[in-house]
Amino acid sequence: MLVLTKEDIKACFSMSDAIEASKASVKAYSAGQAKVPLRVNLPVNQFNGQSLYMPAAVEGDINAVGVKVVSVYPDNIDRGLPSVPASMVVVDAETGVVSAIMDGTFLTQLRTGAVQGAATDLLARKDAKIAAIIGTGGQAIQQSLAMLTVRSIEELRVYDINLERAQAFAKELDDEFGKLFNTKFIAVSSPKEAVSGADIITSVTTSKRPTFDAQDIKPGTHVNGVGAYTSEMIELPAEIFAKAETIVFDTVDGVVNEAGDVMNALNTKAIQETDITGELGQLVLGSITGRQSKQGITLFKTVGSAVLDVVTAQLIVKKALEKGIGTIIDL
Repeated sequence: MLVLTKEDIKACFSMSDAIEASKASVKAYSAGQAKVPLRVNLPVNQFNGQSLYMPAAVEGDINAVGVKVVSVYPDNIDRGLPSVPASMVVVDAETGVVSAIMDGTFLTQLRTGAVQGAATDLLARKDAKIAAIIGTGGQAIQQSLAMLTVRSIEELRVYDINLERAQAFAKELDDEFGKLFNTKFIAVSSPKEAVSGADIITSVTTSKRPTFDAQDIKPGTHVNGVGAYTSEMIELPAEIFAKAETIVFDTVDGVVNEAGDVMNALNTKAIQETDITGELGQLVLGSITGRQSKQGITLFKTVGSAVLDVVTAQLIVKKALEKGIGTIIDL
């Protein structure tokens, strides 16, 4: 069995690799090649925790089986441990043998950034130069890297409700990616400063109210909604859905039933379900049209899917074995 740490994954699997994996994942899902049971949530009340199990299987061009185990233990902070530890178990599709286990936290960050990168690649204008990231939490690095990977970004603006956090994050981005991408990273003090004139906007927060005003969005912008994944969270304003010429979700069922900003847009009649263009996988398959005009606003919303985990993990294992990365153990 192969064991892969975060550093192992980073050493063998790039964001470009992850974006291609995401395209393969959503393509398989929309083509009906994936089985994704409902996640299992086991409360562990004695220790104020819960353990969640997210399985999936994919058959087709890529055969992938696995389960991600994510636990939520708020008291772990007092123990000096992560409050949301996660591990990914990869199963060999042909034999049923567990073939690998890897860091599930970084995998989640990587594949969530990558699916946004896939959507941005397919929907944003080719000449996009200015990007904005709203939110500087654990997902923000990979979200930023995904935008930088698919477009030649000259300026990336960073907004957070805490300006000091935004400034620190902009510096972190500059230290890690400034020379690599020749990009200028700027911390701004308001959402309006972040989004005005931006070609690509990614909001990755757990906000319960919109993180920007739709009237500040210029024609031709591509908008990604990544953070709001429960019915209480509303980070995208209903008006931006109404203004969008193209609305694409990672999975329509998942987004319509889980994302508060989409529920809000539907409930307020800003849009109807018939206004939803379709799924990202359908865009990859070529069965729906993405950007229709240079001036149109395009929108992508994701709540995630276990398909992204199992396919990405399977391809990480393949790359790691090819490059001799990781630790092999016998059970």
